[in-house]
Amino acid sequence: MKAFIVDRYGKNKPLRAGDVPEPELRADEVLIQVHAAAVNLIDAKVRNGEFKLILPYRTPFILGHDVAGVVIRVGPRVSQFKVGDEVYARPRDLRIGTFAELVAANEDTVALKPRNLTMEEAASIPLVGLTAWQALVEKAKLRKGQKVFIQAGSGGVGTFAIQLAKYLGATVATTTSAGNVALVKSLGADVIVDYRKDAFEEQLRDYDVVLNSQDEKTLKKSLGVLKPGGHVVSITSPPDLQFGKDIKASWLVRLVFRVLSASVRRQAQRLKLNYTFVFMRGSGSQLKQIAALIESGTIRPVVDKVFPFDATNEALAYVESGRAKGKVVIKVR
Repeated sequence: MKAFIVDRYGKNKPLRAGDVPEPELRADEVLIQVHAAAVNLIDAKVRNGEFKLILPYRTPFILGHDVAGVVIRVGPRVSQFKVGDEVYARPRDLRIGTFAELVAANEDTVALKPRNLTMEEAASIPLVGLTAWQALVEKAKLRKGQKVFIQAGSGGVGTFAIQLAKYLGATVATTTSAGNVALVKSLGADVIVDYRKDAFEEQLRDYDVVLNSQDEKTLKKSLGVLKPGGHVVSITSPPDLQFGKDIKASWLVRLVFRVLSASVRRQAQRLKLNYTFVFMRGSGSQLKQIAALIESGTIRPVVDKVFPFDATNEALAYVESGRAKGKVVIKVR
């Protein structure tokens, strides 16, 4: 099968297009014929080697974290899916590889594709949808009447998180450029800060939750917009101690996480705030709930561009440029 492969870690290294064997199907996995795959910033970060500490992929490996397609084979222990099902998924870490014609995914990470979406639209959802769900619903427990600040509202996670937060009944503030104000407003943003003109930390006060998707400098500024008892959930950095326990990291890696997060944790503690780091995991059960929200019209996908499969490297470069509004997708089939 054709795939796009990381031969060596390195910044700005193009993926190699090549022919590789079909993935080996485990007993609890389904084999998905890939129709579309989304491109995410994490793809570039994994290729660059930025996650080697927690995701030790051995080169060569196939990149890609989001998929929509059709089940063409099932393992003997699979009970939820059958051949011919249209599905979408975010495969487990260390089993990624959606920039390919076929990918194997554990059935627990797979859900039936929302019926009202194209394959390209469906492929845009899993990673950002699960990230927003696990940050706002699982960790922050965002509820009706609360105020949430979602950074970078026109990005992949931001466009989904704004809609999810509005569904949960929250008042939503976000940052974006002037050219994207209409987009984030159409998604439900109540308060919009033009980051090129205004400092959000001077505009926002007494928020209950912050969803941080930017750098540590922005994270520390965000602590100031929260009221005591508020919760900042970061999906970028730095990893906290609980995350080290969750992934059963070695004592040395946990020590690294302790050092990396020390400054943020101290500042949060001083302000009487809660700090949590979220590294999204695949979840078919959550994708099923997300599919229901999409089919009801509560949440809609935001797709910026669709690239042909042969242009996967160009799609990855476009995501790295930071210019995308919503998601970037490659059409595989």
